[in-house]
Amino acid sequence: MTTPDDAIWVSLPVPAVIVGEDDTITRLNPAAEAFLLSSAKTMIGQPIWDRLAVDAPLEQAMERARETGAPLFVNDVDIGTGDRAPVQCNLQIAPVSAAPGAMLILISPRELAGRITQSKSVKAAAKSAIGMAEMLAHEIKNPLAGITGAAQLLSMNLSAEDLELTDLIVSESRRIVSLLEQVEQFGNVTAPQMRAINIHDVLDRARRSAIVGFAADMTVLERYDPSLPWALGDPDQLLQVILNLIKNAAEAAGKDGGTIELKTYYEQSLRVRNGDGGGRTLPLQIEIIDDGPGLPPEIAADVFEPFVSGRENGTGLGLALAAKIISDHQGWLSVSSAPGRTKFRISLARAPIHMTLKEEDA
Repeated sequence: MTTPDDAIWVSLPVPAVIVGEDDTITRLNPAAEAFLLSSAKTMIGQPIWDRLAVDAPLEQAMERARETGAPLFVNDVDIGTGDRAPVQCNLQIAPVSAAPGAMLILISPRELAGRITQSKSVKAAAKSAIGMAEMLAHEIKNPLAGITGAAQLLSMNLSAEDLELTDLIVSESRRIVSLLEQVEQFGNVTAPQMRAINIHDVLDRARRSAIVGFAADMTVLERYDPSLPWALGDPDQLLQVILNLIKNAAEAAGKDGGTIELKTYYEQSLRVRNGDGGGRTLPLQIEIIDDGPGLPPEIAADVFEPFVSGRENGTGLGLALAAKIISDHQGWLSVSSAPGRTKFRISLARAPIHMTLKEEDA
């Protein structure tokens, strides 16, 4: 006979696992069986950490929760099962009062939503603001060119002491021009020319360019899924995004160098909701991971907004431009950051079969 407690357990919409005091699985609900891609009969008695790969050091934290009798909440961690690619989840871990030493683990896979779509009025406002910024950038560059030229002419007849002032005028004017050019570029990105592409070719182009330039002092590792299908995208624009993310990682590491990891994998379950209630699947995952100091906490939530930067004299336009390009691809760009590990993740759609066949025949 099924008890009310059993009915609630079976009906839980999220994966739920109970482990004993030795961290072996004692019970799991149907949602957990589906998430772990295995039956309860197979899983019971197995160590939880052999079946659940969590991108966070949880063993000691869970032991402290067991000792103190307090729940543990862990947000935005990647969880894999060995048979599937990692999925970003929130975890809730709590002691089971009726069974001393036992712990209940609730796994809540996150479905991305909200950022992808905007209302027509918001898009129109953004387009108007970008157009205004582009016009102002063009108008400001003309007098700046005159100021720079005048300063260079003055410097021809000045003493060494006064030359410092004209050199300052010239260098600062050029810095402003560089910023204005980035503003113009932000407004001038054309619509992507979508086709079937091998994303590993794009990553290889970015890697080769980076290691002979701004990432020359970095160790760049490749962890690619060789079975990854063709992606839908514009190879030149995606190259621009990936180079920008690698450059950010290299600049975060500073002169001491560090490690950048380029990773790809397939995640069929990653689905993005549209504002109209529909959604689309973005199974092709690209990650750029570095071991730098991480994003400053005060800007982490707004890092894809224009003019938000954690670097001195940074323009804050590089990541905003990357987010705009990925949004134009109907994709998803996200970041998770902590000291010693920052991960930018690009999620893209799979190319339709007719595009794939066309590229393979070319």
